[in-house]
Amino acid sequence: MASGLGVALFSSAVFGLSGSFAKALLETGWTPGAAVTARLTGAAVILAIPAIPALRGRWHQLRDNWLTVLLFGLIGVAACQLFYFNAVARLSVGVALLLEYLAPVIIVLWLWAASRKRPRPLTIAGTLLSLGGLVLVLDLTGAVKIDLIGVLWGIAAAVCLAIYFFITAKENDTLPPIVLASGGLMVGAVIMWLAAATGLLPMAFSTADTRLGPWVTPWWVALGGLVVLATVLAYVSGIVAARALGSKVASFVSLTEVLFAVVWAWLLLGELPGPIQLIGGLLIVGGVVLVRLDELRTPSGAGPAALDHANDVEPVP
Repeated sequence: MASGLGVALFSSAVFGLSGSFAKALLETGWTPGAAVTARLTGAAVILAIPAIPALRGRWHQLRDNWLTVLLFGLIGVAACQLFYFNAVARLSVGVALLLEYLAPVIIVLWLWAASRKRPRPLTIAGTLLSLGGLVLVLDLTGAVKIDLIGVLWGIAAAVCLAIYFFITAKENDTLPPIVLASGGLMVGAVIMWLAAATGLLPMAFSTADTRLGPWVTPWWVALGGLVVLATVLAYVSGIVAARALGSKVASFVSLTEVLFAVVWAWLLLGELPGPIQLIGGLLIVGGVVLVRLDELRTPSGAGPAALDHANDVEPVP
């Protein structure tokens, strides 16, 4: 348990780096599409190395699960990352990630509307707490007006993350998690390149130096960190943590990603949400924690099972 907890915290810490590395590239002229495409392509190639042996020659597993891999790559990887990076381009990293973490609340509201069965009091309290936190994060009465387009991008990322949870929640013992992660990244990369080739996605790269904290570094340092640290190591350590702790406990620990992302953005970009936004962030995370706690109390086979296995494969923010 102790070693699994350490791995889970490490996974959250490196996942939290993605927004800072991406924004460092965006500030030098990279488009969000270019940053996402480079990240997915590099990570897919690296993760294919352990994924191929994991299949053990059973390539039919990919054929049998082609729809899951396709939806995971299209929505949970490509769209989710693209929307999040578009939000990061207009908002602070912390605010963008907090908006994305409204995904569990979206799931609760969707299940409520679809089943017409009112959630239990703890889930309702968590949902209301998170929605109240959202109001504070947006800081509508603050002196600095928040970018509405950036907010919409962040909420779109949350919707994609919610759909991702539904996709990965289905019990699936026929496809190893590392294979699903690698396949999804590969599908996402192909989709991004096709979108760029058809002119649907603006794609601009830059070789200008990036600034990370007090250091001015070559562009490939930020890109390498985005691919190796914030994607490959984050994925692998997240899978190890989920297997050691169980998906539900690992999903709780993954909430620390918000904290790590805010700290990294402060250290590497000089960004820090305002006091009201920080309080709102705490309310959002607190609300998600209440929803998770209520989920843990749900008897096997009952309640909102959409989150039961959501962290068997970590989402890439």
